[in-house]
Amino acid sequence: MPWRTVRNPYEPVRVLSDDHVEHIHRASLRLLSDTGMRVLDAGARERFVAAGCTADGEIVRLDPELVESSVASAPSEFTLRARNPERSITVGGDHVVFGSVGGPAFVNDVERGRRPGTLAELGEYMRVIHQLDIVHHEGGGSFEPMDLPAETRHLDVVHALIKHLDKNWQGILLGRERATDCIEMVALSLGTDRDGLAAEPALMGIANTNTPLTLDVPMAEGIITFAEAGQAVCITPFTLAGAMAPVTLAGALALQNAEMLAGATLVQLVRPGAPVIYGSFTSNVDMRSGSPAFGTPEYTKAAQASGQLARRYRLPFRSSNVTASNTVDAQAAYESAMALWGAVMGGANLVNHAAGWLEGGLTASFEKLIVDAEMLQMMASYLQPIEVDEASLGLEAIAEVGHGGHFFASPHTMERYETAFYRPLVSDWRNFETWQEAGSVDATERAHRIWRRMVDEYEAPALDPAIDESLTDYVTRRKSA
Repeated sequence: MPWRTVRNPYEPVRVLSDDHVEHIHRASLRLLSDTGMRVLDAGARERFVAAGCTADGEIVRLDPELVESSVASAPSEFTLRARNPERSITVGGDHVVFGSVGGPAFVNDVERGRRPGTLAELGEYMRVIHQLDIVHHEGGGSFEPMDLPAETRHLDVVHALIKHLDKNWQGILLGRERATDCIEMVALSLGTDRDGLAAEPALMGIANTNTPLTLDVPMAEGIITFAEAGQAVCITPFTLAGAMAPVTLAGALALQNAEMLAGATLVQLVRPGAPVIYGSFTSNVDMRSGSPAFGTPEYTKAAQASGQLARRYRLPFRSSNVTASNTVDAQAAYESAMALWGAVMGGANLVNHAAGWLEGGLTASFEKLIVDAEMLQMMASYLQPIEVDEASLGLEAIAEVGHGGHFFASPHTMERYETAFYRPLVSDWRNFETWQEAGSVDATERAHRIWRRMVDEYEAPALDPAIDESLTDYVTRRKSA
């Protein structure tokens, strides 16, 4: 499927009444004002206190009016630049942005198995992402290149993102230094400076609170650094019902909402009007083992409820496509389908980890990247409204074919057959005998062959040699600092 902007014309699913949304909202404000948020970073605490909040050691209690007025200053929609201007993305409104997996420690494919990833393998993954036009946004390093030092590997990852992709990519918010490096390097890649970047943002970063009710130092530093530069921050609590959050969905949502509001308030205290995304990642644990579960009915309902809360604050909404499966099998498909439907029909503007997530987020899978791309393409096709006009109704064609005829050779069909229906990337629609004669290849193996071919056929997007040289110089200087 060629690159296009995906928009959702349908009304989001509402799993909560308006009264229930307000009840959760008020409960969240009570948590922030009475129980408070544990803020480990002194600089972040100072900003809260300067705005009228109270601090008792590391516990900051937020004034409800401050929270509401601060969050109200964030934009409901914004654009993020890409190196290729035709691939810039709009976040908010009825726009739907699909982002690839980001952050796993391992990589997997059917040929080489599960393993710690390398920078070279990360380059292969990026080559595939570049060619999958249904993936609008790269998720911040698809997996960790474990062959590089932890302190500086983000520099090589960002440089590789810029070289291998011409689409928008996600920044890294883990501490002030990493966040600053992302800002400086994206500015170099776009031929601009910090003022230009603030006027036209290009980066979005995920800030995860430490549930329950804790904001750690690296995340606070990342939030402040991105907000100071006018870049977008997605505040995403990881609320696992039954573990780090109440076992009830209402309680988990109230906790998620409180932590998101605290993070969004901090962004606005740093720079009023800076872009903020409402991030949702509420799921449940397996109460028999304590392991996180994903793509569950509870996850789906929580995503849709979170969409209602995000719209309550007029904030763009982020959800994810997730599974707890350890391999690319039926479980991976049906859990991802549940998660994807929950996200899109919950009104998500950003579906993070939309392609490639496996094993509860510990692994990025090459085959899952392709299978998910199929699902995303199908979803994008589903989101195209049904055309209803005289030509599409085809009354003349029906009369021409007549009773008991067929439409295969009808002029109405012949004019439209090449574009009338979705054409699959992975699915095999041949009958059993033809499929068997061709080797009985299943979907996972087909996906493997597709990504292998895409790696071989990859052509790097043009990058000004002077820009690449300046990026190389920057990485060299930072590593030696």
